[in-house]
Amino acid sequence: MENITTIADKEYILFCDESDRHGKFYSNFYGGVMVGSSHYQRITTRLNETKAELHLHSEVKWEKVTEVYLAKYQQLIHHFFEEIKAGNIRIRIMFRQNAHIPQNLRRDQIDLEYFILYYQFIKHAFGLEFVSEPIRLRLYFDTFPDTKERSEQFKGFLLGLTKTTKWQQIQINQEDITEIRSHDHVLVQCLDIVLGSMSFRLNDKHKEKRKGSSRRGKRTIAKEKLYRFILNEIKNIHPGFNIGISTSARGDLKNRWNDPYMHWVFVPKSEEFDSGLTKSRGRKHNKKDPA
Repeated sequence: MENITTIADKEYILFCDESDRHGKFYSNFYGGVMVGSSHYQRITTRLNETKAELHLHSEVKWEKVTEVYLAKYQQLIHHFFEEIKAGNIRIRIMFRQNAHIPQNLRRDQIDLEYFILYYQFIKHAFGLEFVSEPIRLRLYFDTFPDTKERSEQFKGFLLGLTKTTKWQQIQINQEDITEIRSHDHVLVQCLDIVLGSMSFRLNDKHKEKRKGSSRRGKRTIAKEKLYRFILNEIKNIHPGFNIGISTSARGDLKNRWNDPYMHWVFVPKSEEFDSGLTKSRGRKHNKKDPA
């Protein structure tokens, strides 16, 4: 794909969400949608107006996808991806392949897995170390499913990133790290759909059949069609895109910041690969797109 050039904002908003902490083949799905403050209101208004025109009056979510609402969800996601392709929105998806088994983890690392992986996602996925000019960053998270003490500790670690050399161009104020309700933010809702579709396909949920039947349910078929639609939108940005591998920076690490859409397969520094946990035993599955 060609690099997309947009007018740099001095302030960015990063909405974050997560899905499927435990999957059959892939787990710990994290997603982020970043938008410049100069585009935020216009894009939010556009997507909310699209929802209203489609009579989608409640929160849209991946789990709500049905045959009846499929076409409406496709239209909404198409508008969402138009903004991504224009370079007005950046999307990052991170997940972990179960076959890469972490080694020598301490008890506290296991207990804090949710926040540790979230920290790695924020620190690396968007390539913020390659920002060329000072920016202010606001971080909005769906409500944390953990104690207030751990949540506050996590926020403190995020603030600490701005004290590092690589993040010297990034300003984050304490009040800029906030927990929100996805119901109130259409960008998070669209992110939820994209994130859910990736977990759905990577974990072979499209193959699931109704209990006591040899056929798949209508909801499963509708979800697979929406996943295919989303994949096609991504391929309009990255031809030949592979959902199950880390997206290439194409020889220039600055593209981790510049690219509108990227995936990152998180692999622990200390790990052992168990081919028995892949879809094709004996083959490192993350080398090839499962789609």
